[in-house]
Amino acid sequence: MPAQTYGTYGAYRPYTAPPETVVETTTRLRPIRERRVGLVVAAGACLVLGAGLVGGAVAGAVLATTDAGAPEEPEGYAEARTLWHSVPVDTLFPRTLAGPKEGPGAADRTWTRVVVAPDAPCTSASLPKSVLTTLRPVGCDRVLRATYTDATASSVITVGLVFTQADPTATRSLATESAARLGTDVPPALSAPGTVAARFGAAQRAGWWTRALNDLPVVVTAVSGFADGRPVASPQPADRAMADGQTSPVAQSGLGHEAKGVADRIESTLRATVTTAAKDHDR
Repeated sequence: MPAQTYGTYGAYRPYTAPPETVVETTTRLRPIRERRVGLVVAAGACLVLGAGLVGGAVAGAVLATTDAGAPEEPEGYAEARTLWHSVPVDTLFPRTLAGPKEGPGAADRTWTRVVVAPDAPCTSASLPKSVLTTLRPVGCDRVLRATYTDATASSVITVGLVFTQADPTATRSLATESAARLGTDVPPALSAPGTVAARFGAAQRAGWWTRALNDLPVVVTAVSGFADGRPVASPQPADRAMADGQTSPVAQSGLGHEAKGVADRIESTLRATVTTAAKDHDR
């Protein structure tokens, strides 16, 4: 594969990105316990038959009401739970991402992956406090993260996929009522020695984006910064930095667009992977 080349921040100068040095493949870890809905329904049917015609009619009415009131599980929901340990890392975090019209002024963007972290537990090392706190009642399985750089190697963006234990009702709540709480804090940065992300730390975080999907048990996070290691005094959420009339360093640098653009591309990749997994399961 030919080497990827980039320009440094400011004047253009050829730059060859070093190879990724962290984990390149996912490992199948703990199996996800399957739901036991079939056993519950079967047991309920036996009780109905044993209770007689009248009792069966009453029980049937109760079961019908319960089924009608239960939230419908979106397609691919169950498959999405296991993706963090069942698909290759290149599937969830492609080596390159294309972002048509994702930059300031609807400019086209391209991002290249520079580092991938091993799958990690849900702790403050991989998640912001607000996400940890909000997910505690519903449960959190695992966090996957990778860092990308733009075509000029002037910015770096860490993107994360947080796989939760939430049921469909809790997932919808996370995407609506809890959305504001999830995005309160800046996500941690993922750096890597010997790469353009070597100096990407807590002080360099600039723009961030957090989104809980309303139809999959996943939260997407992203945080951007300058690749040259300059600190950012006042980080901004991506939606605020992208608003018209913003003049902050984060807004003027386009780092809000960088965070949201990479997050959007990874979300699209995740959805495509879920769709494929659901079709394979139905065959």
